[in-house]
Amino acid sequence: MLLDYNPLHCRPSAEELPDSDDTPVDNQLQHLIPTLLEAILALIWSDRQDWYFGADMAIYYDEFQPAIVPDGFLSLGVARFIDEQLRSSYVLWEEQQIPIFVLEVVSQNYRGEYSKKKQDYADLGVLYYAVYNPRRRRKPPLELYRLEQGKYVLLSGNPIWLPEINLGLGREVGTYQGITREWLYWYDELGQKLLTPEERIQRSEQLRLETERLRLETEQRVLTEQQLRLAAEQKAQILAQKLRELNIDPDTLT
Repeated sequence: MLLDYNPLHCRPSAEELPDSDDTPVDNQLQHLIPTLLEAILALIWSDRQDWYFGADMAIYYDEFQPAIVPDGFLSLGVARFIDEQLRSSYVLWEEQQIPIFVLEVVSQNYRGEYSKKKQDYADLGVLYYAVYNPRRRRKPPLELYRLEQGKYVLLSGNPIWLPEINLGLGREVGTYQGITREWLYWYDELGQKLLTPEERIQRSEQLRLETERLRLETEQRVLTEQQLRLAAEQKAQILAQKLRELNIDPDTLT
């Protein structure tokens, strides 16, 4: 019956679509930079289940067109976890939510990050599009665009505030997985970099060590004060004994 028709029943599901374009990432940064951003979100949004961050995952927007595979993307208003199998790909006609943020990390070879991919994401309706090219020298390595009237407008600053996400995005030298270099980070409304999992562990360890140092100093100070007090009491007792030997009552002395 036509009344029972559901267009979703006629479209392939995530399980039926390829979950990879079989194109390997060109370098390690294309993997580490998005996963660092995801790791920070997993910490600061640990009590939220209405977001999803995908890294090198296929986004299907049309069942008759190849998927788009950004290095990283963020969607809000979707279930963070579907089931124990997790997502194999991101299918728009199932998710019913366009990613609000997409990230491309430029490898040794350009792959249309400033042209075709940029236009594809604009056509898709992605609000924020970020391109990070660490090899750039004359222009900023990070470019962040906002979709306005169907066109991407380049934003300025570092970090740059994204009000719809309630986070800022910027670049800064730091250490992640033991690698010290420039990374992309999320920032709070005051422009403060949000800590990575490693940095939180280090901060906790530093706080523990500082607390232990203060405790030991306090104990040593108390012990020293006790020792000085006992020494003073012993001297007073010796002096009192000598006075008594001289037939002088120390209690009568002021």
